[in-house]
Amino acid sequence: MRAGRFIFAALGLACAGSLHANMGNIATTYGILPTDVASAQGLSLFNTKVSATYYNPSQLARDKRGELTGALLHGEHELKAISLGGSNPPIREGSVLMNTPTQHTLIGMKTDLTSITKYQRPLYFGFIAGIEKFGTEMLAFNSETSNEGQYFRYGRQPLFLNLGAGLELIPGIDIGASARITLHSTASLVAQTDLAGNTEYERLDVSAEPSIRPILGSSFNLGTLFCQQDCLLSGWEAALVFRGHSNTRTEVSANTVIPGTIPDPGLTLVITTLDSWQPDIFAAGLQYKQDRWRVAFTLEQQNWSDLGSELQDDTIKDQALLKFNDIVIPRIGAEFRVGEHFIVTTGVAMEESPLKGRESLDVNYFDNDRLVVGLGVGIELANPPVLAFPLRLDFGYQYQQLKAREFDMTASDAPSNPYETVKAEGDVNVFSGSMTVKF
Repeated sequence: MRAGRFIFAALGLACAGSLHANMGNIATTYGILPTDVASAQGLSLFNTKVSATYYNPSQLARDKRGELTGALLHGEHELKAISLGGSNPPIREGSVLMNTPTQHTLIGMKTDLTSITKYQRPLYFGFIAGIEKFGTEMLAFNSETSNEGQYFRYGRQPLFLNLGAGLELIPGIDIGASARITLHSTASLVAQTDLAGNTEYERLDVSAEPSIRPILGSSFNLGTLFCQQDCLLSGWEAALVFRGHSNTRTEVSANTVIPGTIPDPGLTLVITTLDSWQPDIFAAGLQYKQDRWRVAFTLEQQNWSDLGSELQDDTIKDQALLKFNDIVIPRIGAEFRVGEHFIVTTGVAMEESPLKGRESLDVNYFDNDRLVVGLGVGIELANPPVLAFPLRLDFGYQYQQLKAREFDMTASDAPSNPYETVKAEGDVNVFSGSMTVKF
């Protein structure tokens, strides 16, 4: 086997995935379950479903019932790079730069753990896991430079795994904590080769370890806390959440000796790169709820500026000197009950791009401000056929419009820079469906 093939095999085994990964995750880019997708995450801080393990684990304690949920998510992208001319533009097949969908299968469960503890205070545990390509791709990963340009936050989504617990601290105050789990992979190759690339005495080691990052949440029922009976604060709820930064990272080292040309200790190549990076996120929300409807407003601060220093240690992207802004995202979500069985959900969000500047040497990242709108419907069946427990079906749709933005394309080996100017724009359509059994 040729040495070069061994190096790329090591990289592929460490990543265990395929092309078109991204900086982000399914929860922040689209939403986990249909109610999150349909509300543009405007209701997510106050949802009691298993997606609360990511958005606000304290909400696990708000619904005393257990839950088993299965869901599918399909994100259809049409992301464009429209050439505005330059000294040496690359040849593209049309203006659509990326249209590879993301397709997630998710499963989640919530249950009451009180019976296995020595305490009477209810404790609720939940987990949710998602796998790309409808369950066949555990960890999508790609990190590269690009002459044609590449989108910063879209593509196949890596393994999504969250688990956590929530409990009632005092009447009106719930708290919760969960863990966001990602993988850090390492691959090492040692080989001896001749000038034709034929190897011998090969050794290949691959390992992966979990990286666990915290999520902390709290919820406050203001009416319960401050009112003995109905008052102006009745129906109002507040939430505060912190999500720690996380990433998927891979390190590959390869060492080769070519007798007579490169003696011991040989030629060593080391690649360290990260993907699917999520910043520290601080979120606060306020919800007003009545019997048949609720509306919520949330603000998220995402600290993307930390990513610039992280990428300085990335051997693929470090020369781009990428810089990022911290951003604040407003979200509004609403839910209405129509009749006995139907719930309609909608929401809107305005998401500013964290990427600074118009160019990133060799890497050529694109990112855009986004308008996100959603709409969904839920169907509740108290006595469904076959099942002994209530069943809820949810369907959500989300549209993301990427506002046009110009970028200058640059490369270390280009005769002159920028070699092209492009206008990046596009849209994304997201479809999600789930089935939930309450027990």
